[in-house]
Amino acid sequence: EVRLVESGGGLVQPGGSLRLSCTLSGDTLSNYDMSWVRQAPGKGLDEWLGASQRAGIRFDYADSVKGRFTISRDNAKNTLYLQINSLKPEDTAVYYCTTDPSGLGNRGQGTQVTVSS
Repeated sequence: EVRLVESGGGLVQPGGSLRLSCTLSGDTLSNYDMSWVRQAPGKGLDEWLGASQRAGIRFDYADSVKGRFTISRDNAKNTLYLQINSLKPEDTAVYYCTTDPSGLGNRGQGTQVTVSS
């Protein structure tokens, strides 16, 4: 059974940075094209943020986060990352990694990111 654990969230001031991690167990990360999505408070729909092709060569991003968000992965560590820079209050959300490039795959419990002064 594939299990995902997201971590690295927290409370950060506007303009700050965070690196989120997503560790996969029960399989090998290199078997999956992965994605990051987020769900903001009060919004029922996920926002797709970006995807990583399994070999870690190609990365795609939503236009809304391009330039501030960077996805990377270490397949040897079975870990996917999301670097978020220049955080804004509107980035406040629960962030999930998923085992599908569209954001519809298995996910973990998420990690909360709160941007506030």
